[in-house]
Amino acid sequence: MADPSTYRPRPGEIPTDPGVYRFRDAEGRVIYVGKAKSLRSRLSSYFQDVANLHHRTATMVRTGASVEWTVVSTEVEALQLEYAWIKEFDPRFNVKYRDDKSYPYLAVTMGEEFPRAMVMRGAKRKGTRYFGPYAHAWAIRETLDLAMRVFPMRTCSAGVFKRAHQVGRPCLLGYIDKCSAPCVGKVDAQHHRDIAEDFCDFMAGNSGRFLSRMTREMKQASAELEFERAARIRDDIGALERVLEKSAVVLPDATDADVFGLSEDELEVAVQLFHVRGGRVRGQRGWVAERDAESTPEVVEHLLQQVYGDESGEAVPREVLVPVLPEDADAVGRWLSGLRGSRVDLRVPQRGDKRTLMETVGRNATQSLARHKVTRAGDLTTRSQALQQLQEALDLDDAPLRIECYDISHVQGTQVVGSMVVFEDGLPRKSEYRRFVVRGDETGATDDTAAMHEVLTRRFVRGRKEVEEAETAAAEGRDRPARFAYTPNLVVVDGGLPQVNAAARALEDVGVVDVMVVGLAKRLEEVWVPGEDHPVILPRSSEGLYLLQRLRDEAHRFAIAFHRQRRSKAMTSSALDAVPGLGEKRRKALLARFGSVKRIRAATVEELADVPGIGPALAGVVAAELGTTQDETPAVDPTTGEVIDDGGSQT
Repeated sequence: MADPSTYRPRPGEIPTDPGVYRFRDAEGRVIYVGKAKSLRSRLSSYFQDVANLHHRTATMVRTGASVEWTVVSTEVEALQLEYAWIKEFDPRFNVKYRDDKSYPYLAVTMGEEFPRAMVMRGAKRKGTRYFGPYAHAWAIRETLDLAMRVFPMRTCSAGVFKRAHQVGRPCLLGYIDKCSAPCVGKVDAQHHRDIAEDFCDFMAGNSGRFLSRMTREMKQASAELEFERAARIRDDIGALERVLEKSAVVLPDATDADVFGLSEDELEVAVQLFHVRGGRVRGQRGWVAERDAESTPEVVEHLLQQVYGDESGEAVPREVLVPVLPEDADAVGRWLSGLRGSRVDLRVPQRGDKRTLMETVGRNATQSLARHKVTRAGDLTTRSQALQQLQEALDLDDAPLRIECYDISHVQGTQVVGSMVVFEDGLPRKSEYRRFVVRGDETGATDDTAAMHEVLTRRFVRGRKEVEEAETAAAEGRDRPARFAYTPNLVVVDGGLPQVNAAARALEDVGVVDVMVVGLAKRLEEVWVPGEDHPVILPRSSEGLYLLQRLRDEAHRFAIAFHRQRRSKAMTSSALDAVPGLGEKRRKALLARFGSVKRIRAATVEELADVPGIGPALAGVVAAELGTTQDETPAVDPTTGEVIDDGGSQT
């Protein structure tokens, strides 16, 4: 690790203006992003005696090799730039708030022609309105089952909707009036969208107007002696009231607010968030993160950045209630107001119902931290122990903070592919996984060792090239994203001594001498080192062995998935796929004109050039390529799309 004094900037060089700074390691990778009111004051604090720094901060400054900064005009700009850089670079030393579980949302796909209500997890999609999150998916389905009596919008998948449209019969929900059946034209697209918008308004907390309107309609129907209609409306009102009963009233003034609660110790911090809409708790979320040297106000600031950084409009509520205000609460408040488009009140509740609710959320955070400690006891210690065991067993100078694992997948030498997975600090870093299509020798033949040699050679040759490109880009004052420029501390291959020796030769051929290579054989789970006659045997209960097994299994899974994808594509490909410059639309145009590859081969260059999108130059390329290819595609009727048996075959 580097000595921080070797790259410490002179105090006079650092401005006193507000700004955002980045620490980079020796390979140019951003490892930490932060902001400050005064860059000089904040950066100077990192270069004091390392013994006085928090352990995580001390590790960061030792890992760093340079620091750079950007001056901005206001604190709001600093917040925006800091969030953008954290999202872009994903620095390893910035605190990451991980959801303590995957929460389902009730989603309405307003971006579709016929909006659909459904259960959805994962990243939010544009054009979709979300309500929740809910604790359980069955709670969403119960809510939909009750609400569809009053708001009969579609809940079916695209396949079911298309099939119903083709056969002209709605599904069961359409027959029992829990869907307005737009698939068969019972309502048009605009009417169905109006139903979806009413449902969204109801779920957003504007329930009073629907209940009042339905109550008036019930009384009017009763006065007109239409008792069956009145009874049906009465049952609909009861269904909506049961939906509302599922979310308790916590704020009597119909407030829209997000309420945060924190619980922390020396190592970790737990966060709970209650979404209150219309005075009712509409959803709950939770995070647990490793505790950095940050103070509680800094934790709150970064938490707000993560929660609201990608939000806009009504997704940001009118009130944000926190246990402690951020260091620059005014700037954070202006930033939130800019996201919403109107004023957002960021404050700490002092008394009344909001203070009581804040205490309830805080108790939830305390219980969440306690559960996390029980279920993941020793997790941080275990990862450190695994890396330390590998360092000692393999006689490494430092703990292998970045490990890359490689595997080869094929079926009897065909469709050979390689995979590269990356673990940093004992955890998978999926954004840096990579896949390789193995080219083989001149005849196309290859085996496991040759494939492993090729994959490692290509990876490190490309890495060296990207380092040079990054240096050039840095000299020109621009960032260049790199995929292979970061050198691992340890390379693991799936296999025994032959695969390990092939990997070692690849690194030697490229000129990489400071990276350790080992192999993990499946049969006895022994660890092979190049040039050694006997493997390294780790105890079966070793955390280091368990980490290597996770790496090997993940690389194997990733390689198998890619191989199956390639194999599936090869089974449905044709000779046209290999013609350079011939995209999907042009291939379809050729097949629509001639019907099969056999007939395309028989066509002249002038006939090929007459196809829309195929000029004389490309026609010549097609004729030349197909003249040496034996694969054929089935003849296709250009009007019906049916296969014609004219002697063509697909391989």
